[in-house]
Amino acid sequence: MIEIFNLEFMRNAFMAGIMLSPVLAVVSFFVVLRRLSFVGVGVAHSAFGGIALGFLLGISPTLTAIVFAIAVSNAIGYIGRHGKLSADTAIGIFFAFAMALGVVFIGLSDQYNVDLFGYLFGNILAITSNDLIIIALLGGFVLISIFLLFKELLFVSFDREVALVSGMPVAFLDHFFLTILAVSVVISMKIIGIILVSALLVIPGAAASQITDRYIPMIAIAIAVALTSTAGGLLFSYYADLASGATIVILSTIIFFILFIVGRFQR
Repeated sequence: MIEIFNLEFMRNAFMAGIMLSPVLAVVSFFVVLRRLSFVGVGVAHSAFGGIALGFLLGISPTLTAIVFAIAVSNAIGYIGRHGKLSADTAIGIFFAFAMALGVVFIGLSDQYNVDLFGYLFGNILAITSNDLIIIALLGGFVLISIFLLFKELLFVSFDREVALVSGMPVAFLDHFFLTILAVSVVISMKIIGIILVSALLVIPGAAASQITDRYIPMIAIAIAVALTSTAGGLLFSYYADLASGATIVILSTIIFFILFIVGRFQR
């Protein structure tokens, strides 16, 4: 097993996975608590439009994806809160709109770029030292931001109405969470892929909720699930010659069912 760490792309993949796992796990905790699973799916797929725009303009697709995903996630939140449509309907509209824009941008591009499909399905070969720096900086920003506003986010997640009556800035907290959700999606795309990243925004928190109702243990278990899934999925995908993103998600799903069964016996 030691020989795989002699390969630079595998070292980069493991470092990226270790840094991403706590970020996705903590965000997953709030996604499950706030019942925003479909929002994660919508934001993840909307980032495709931003990536395609980056390739079309010849600039960093990560930068354009972040701007695009943040804009779409906050638009979903705004329309869901102020419009006559449900949040699910708003997600469906922006989901389709962003994907359609991505297809148009690809069509306008003069050349076929295989890297674009690496973002869709994940590509551990594409992770560079620059990507690790971006993941470390933006992942650190997400974790620090959540730490600073943890009590407020938890309060709004548990009882939104009481938080409103108490005078908390609920609208700001909603948009803040949607923003860090979008950032988490974008920094995870290369290793997991747009198609699958939404799974790791749900599964770690959902798995942890099967065996505990206390938020500190739930976060710790979610982080353990994410780390185990990422490290185990990368190892298995290397030796079995499988797609890394898909293997990570399949392993995390297996862990979810194991904890589901354990939770049933506990009850």
